[in-house]
Amino acid sequence: MAPLIQVDKLAKHFRRPHQFDGPFGGLRSFFTHRYNTIKAVEGVSFSIEEGELVGYLGANGAGKSTSIKMLSGILTPTSGTATVGGLVPWRQREHNALQIGVVFGQRTQLWWDLPLRDSLKLIGRLYRMDEERYQRSLGRMTELLGLTPFLATPVRQLSLGQRMRGDLAAAMLYEPRVLYLDEPTVGLDVIAKERTRQFIEQVNVETATTVILTSHDLADVERLCKRIIFIDAGKVLYDGPVVDLKLRYAPTRILDVTLAEDDLQPGQEELTPGDVAGVIGVTRSPARMQVEFDPAVIPVPDLMAEVLRRYTASDVAIVEADLESVVRQIVEEGGVRQ
Repeated sequence: MAPLIQVDKLAKHFRRPHQFDGPFGGLRSFFTHRYNTIKAVEGVSFSIEEGELVGYLGANGAGKSTSIKMLSGILTPTSGTATVGGLVPWRQREHNALQIGVVFGQRTQLWWDLPLRDSLKLIGRLYRMDEERYQRSLGRMTELLGLTPFLATPVRQLSLGQRMRGDLAAAMLYEPRVLYLDEPTVGLDVIAKERTRQFIEQVNVETATTVILTSHDLADVERLCKRIIFIDAGKVLYDGPVVDLKLRYAPTRILDVTLAEDDLQPGQEELTPGDVAGVIGVTRSPARMQVEFDPAVIPVPDLMAEVLRRYTASDVAIVEADLESVVRQIVEEGGVRQ
């Protein structure tokens, strides 16, 4: 079976008039037909199976939003091909629109002066939903997103978190096969972010909706996605599991130990890197100890047994590298390590 989304060497270039410097730079720019080419997306290729939830990552200007706009049919590419559910998005825009939902965090698809309920009803009409299907879907969206308290409120009076929930409901109301989420949690508070994450996770699991998520809040991606596609300067630098990328950039872990008052067991010596294979570093304070180790050399249970043999501990925890620190390293190094 062919992938639901297939992208092959997709590129989008923009031409902008060249800006000249100096006191008459604006006049020269007006009369001189000289252009600069901006390569927003340059030869991106990937495939996504139905039901996947994929993080689409990159720094500002990497080409994430431009890619989403081409896949949703808003932009026509300069070169390359893409299909979504067997359709070419920019050639079969109307049919493609019926199978996708899109949420842009900074823009709304709701009618500003209408109550949220009326906006959703209009969207149901636009997507040719019969009354029974519309009411069933509206009831489900209302329950999942907690819309009841503000369904009758004009969109312009909604808080940012409420409006985002309304936009998510609008994007999923007609039960699309694919959901594109471009910064869906931008500006939201902690509670609103968690509700949004729960909704994305639930619709992906319960309805097998394929989700492509771009976000600068990497906690979203780490919580929801097993696979990420990382792009920079319009090119794919990494496509694979989150765990593999973290292992490549942060192969070590930290064993965080909270020590009791009489921490060192009688007759035992302090743990040092030379004592146990796989232990890279030990940081010690009166009530706490952190042990950096390589889990490929010493398994977690073995290290914990060794620590508890030497120390009286009231608590132990494993601290793993987060995705944010990994992505920061990639951006600073200018690419993914091979």
